[in-house]
Amino acid sequence: MRLTVFWQRMAAHFGAGYADSFARDHVMSELGGRTVHEALDAGWEAKDVWRAVCRAMDVPAEKR
Repeated sequence: MRLTVFWQRMAAHFGAGYADSFARDHVMSELGGRTVHEALDAGWEAKDVWRAVCRAMDVPAEKR
């Protein structure tokens, strides 16, 4: 998954204004105690980060 697709999905689920805030502030155990930005900066694949967000935030199947 490209980062552009990842961010499009984040914006579609959380809203354009909140997606980046969530990604910067929400620490997720699914990401090893990292935020989305920290996980991506640490080299996690965007698809794996998106899957973790989906599990943690109960993203509906049609948006996954």
